[in-house]
Amino acid sequence: MTENFPHLVKEMDLQVQEARRTPNKRNPKRTTPRHIIIKMPRAKDKERILKTARERNSVTYKGIPIRLSADFSTETLQARREWQEILKVMNTKNLQPRLFYPAKLSFRIEGQIKSFTDKEKLKEFITTKPGLYEMLKGIL
Repeated sequence: MTENFPHLVKEMDLQVQEARRTPNKRNPKRTTPRHIIIKMPRAKDKERILKTARERNSVTYKGIPIRLSADFSTETLQARREWQEILKVMNTKNLQPRLFYPAKLSFRIEGQIKSFTDKEKLKEFITTKPGLYEMLKGIL
């Protein structure tokens, strides 16, 4: 932190609650873990660090460039997982589905982009589109 954000460390009294390394997802037997997860007690600290990192465009760890990414809460991750089956089906039918933060489904149909925040609104919409209803009736 002091290497990349010396002025923030002085201002914030930055305290890391927990830091741990996680194994590589593709090859868990790999000897060198690649991801470091840092848990911070205050969300504002995380937001300021991510904002500063975006402005700098490059963050390093021991001189090697690294990438910082925001962590999602368990609720957000669960909400995003619920859309996965629908995304797979829509992808096979070339509807160009996208999942926006936090968990908003968007796809292209009949030249228009439609967005839904929950499955109930999607169910209401697909009742008006017979082709889409047939495609998703087993999932919804």
